[in-house]
Amino acid sequence: MRDIVDDLLRVWHSGRIGGLATVVRTVGSGRLPVGTAMLVDANGAVYGSGLGGSVETAMHEAAVTAARTGQRAMHRLPVPPGEPGMEAGGMIDVFAEPFSRRDFPEFPTVASEIAAHRRVTVFTVVWNPDPDVIGQHLITGQRHNTELVALPESDVFISSFAPPPRLIIFGANSYAAALTVQARLLGYRVTICDSREEFATPEAFPGAEVVVDWPHRYLNTLSAAGEIDSTTGIVVLAHDPKFEIPLLTVALRLPELGYLGAAGSYSAHARRLDDLRAGGFDEATLSRLHSPAGLDVGARTAAETAVAIAAELLAARSGRSGRQQSASAEVIHAEQAFGARATVGL
Repeated sequence: MRDIVDDLLRVWHSGRIGGLATVVRTVGSGRLPVGTAMLVDANGAVYGSGLGGSVETAMHEAAVTAARTGQRAMHRLPVPPGEPGMEAGGMIDVFAEPFSRRDFPEFPTVASEIAAHRRVTVFTVVWNPDPDVIGQHLITGQRHNTELVALPESDVFISSFAPPPRLIIFGANSYAAALTVQARLLGYRVTICDSREEFATPEAFPGAEVVVDWPHRYLNTLSAAGEIDSTTGIVVLAHDPKFEIPLLTVALRLPELGYLGAAGSYSAHARRLDDLRAGGFDEATLSRLHSPAGLDVGARTAAETAVAIAAELLAARSGRSGRQQSASAEVIHAEQAFGARATVGL
C-alpha cells in the first residue's frame, strides 16, 4: 500500500468513495508479495498492483464491487496456468473494502506517519461473524510482520510500514540527481550531502533531503545519532580525494552498513584502494567497498550509471549476486519451489 499512499489520500480528501483490494495471503503464488494493493477511485482510475493477467482483473472487479456496494469481503482467487510471474495451482486471498473518509477515518494518520518516516502498523479485521466488525481498522506504532493472523473469532490482516531504508549520496552532481530518481523508485529515503553550497541546492534534487556539510563530518554525525544501520546505503560520487578518502575512512569503520559504493574510473578505483591501504585498511575490510560502484552493464551517461548502481544496490539488499536471471533454469526452479513453500501458512 505504501506505493499508493498519495493516491489513497487524494481519494480520502475528495469525499468520494473508492475501492481498495489488498492481497492478504498467498500460497504458491511466486513473486506476488502479501500487502500488494489496488485502488480504484470514484472515476474508475486504477492505482497500484500492476500484476497483469486474470488475477489483476479479479482484484479490479473486487475493488469496483466494494466501492459500488459498500460491502467488505474476502475473495479467494485461484492462479490459472500461464499467469505472469505466478505459479499455476496457487491461490491468493484478497480483501476488498470501500475506501473513503467514512470507511477509513484514521487514514490521514497513517499517511502522515509514513511521510514522516515513522513506523506505523494497520490492523484490519477481514473476517468476523459480525459483519459490522469486518473492515474496522486499528493504528499503532508497534513493530509487526505484515501477515494474516487467525484469531479465535476474527481474521486480522496486519500491514506494517517500517521507515524506508536510507540512501546517502555524497557529491551533488548530475549523477546524484539521476541516482536520486532510481533510489526513490526502490523505496529509499535519499539524502544528498556536499560541502559546496552552490552545488547542493534542493531544487536540483527533487524528492531528496539536501545537506551542506563536509561528507566525513556529516557521516560521523549520523553515526553518533544512531541513524546508520544495516539497511543504509552510501554512494560516494565526490571524486576528489580530499573529500572521498576521509569519508570512506569513516564509512569502512562503521559496524553496520547495507551498501557502500564509490563511483569512478578504474584508475580512480586503483588510486582509491592505494590510499585506503595506506590508511591501514586490510583486504577483508576493503572488500566491503563496491568500487567502481554499479553492475557492469556498459553504462556511460548519468542515467545509465544510476541504473547500474541502483541494480547493484538492490542486489546487495536482497543478498543476490546480480547474475543474469536466465543463467540457470535449475536455480530458478529451486527458488520458485522455495518461494511456494515459504508462503504456505502466512
